[in-house]
Amino acid sequence: MSNTANIGTPVPGHMDRELEPLRVKWGWIVALGAIFLIAGLVALGSVVMATAVSVAVVGVMMLVSGVAEIVNAFGVKSWGKFFLWALLGALYVVAGIVTFRNPLLAAAVLTLMLGAVLIVSGCLRIFLAMQMTEGAPWVWVALSGVVTVLVGGMILAHWPVSSLFVLGIFLGIDLIFAGIGWIGMGLALKRRT
Repeated sequence: MSNTANIGTPVPGHMDRELEPLRVKWGWIVALGAIFLIAGLVALGSVVMATAVSVAVVGVMMLVSGVAEIVNAFGVKSWGKFFLWALLGALYVVAGIVTFRNPLLAAAVLTLMLGAVLIVSGCLRIFLAMQMTEGAPWVWVALSGVVTVLVGGMILAHWPVSSLFVLGIFLGIDLIFAGIGWIGMGLALKRRT
């Protein structure tokens, strides 16, 4: 029998060997999940502060990206592409600096963009649901689109006031779900020991 028939077939015990290094650290994984969970609850307890933290993280990411783009520009061979990469990097750096100098403006802009993106995404889901065949779960796709449009509309309807708390709420919820995921993974690894 040829070995080509076994391509793509999982080897018994192969996954267990790959998970062995993680399995011995299941306690640390659960602890990491607990930290994420607690941080998410703290963020939801102080959404304005969490919004400020979110804006600071975005500012840091823009500064790092800008510096990386500028450094990358020096590796480009043609002058036209060099200036394009350097200009893009400089714009990222300026945006990062503006984010730190005026975090309320940055939060307002990010919240406005988030609301608009949610509305567009929801409309696309509704359109996709209308294109689905009758046997597909088009109702759930349409419902998720409607909910997404409503959330985006609520954010924009209360903008710019919503920019004080929306990013913090999203950060808190994301941290809680990440924490639950890490805790679940750690406990599942413990059960497999």
